Amino acid sequence: MKSTVLKKRGALWAALMSLAVAGFAFAATDVDLSQSPEVSATAEGQIKMPKQQERMALNYVNQPPMIPHSIDGYQVSKNTNRCLQCHGVEHYRTTGAPRISPTHFIDSDGRVRGDVAPRRYFCLQCHVPQTDAAPIVGNNFEPLPGFGK
Repeated sequence: MKSTVLKKRGALWAALMSLAVAGFAFAATDVDLSQSPEVSATAEGQIKMPKQQERMALNYVNQPPMIPHSIDGYQVSKNTNRCLQCHGVEHYRTTGAPRISPTHFIDSDGRVRGDVAPRRYFCLQCHVPQTDAAPIVGNNFEPLPGFGK
């Protein structure tokens, strides 16, 4: 029994040490994370993101619609969601924005809620702003027939 416990502790210790070594090795590389679009955001002049533009065509069935306007400065946190100020069911008629989809009110148990379901509250998990930015990683994706361009 003691040898099994010792083996488990030894394996755990080895795993933690290998993670620590890998972390130090990654930190020592010359990777400049400030150049990552996730970190550097949309610097002026780098990516054209007009305040409002035509909505792009979808590329596949059930693709989340892209955001046709700038979201710089929008706050989406557990306490507030700037997107709902225009797209929420209370405001979309007066703002002219598309209404949030009814699917966003269904929770993980399949029950319809009176407010946005927690798994659908953070809009930027699925919806991204439209840009004319070049792809970071090349791909050969082709839209389904009838979709896209």
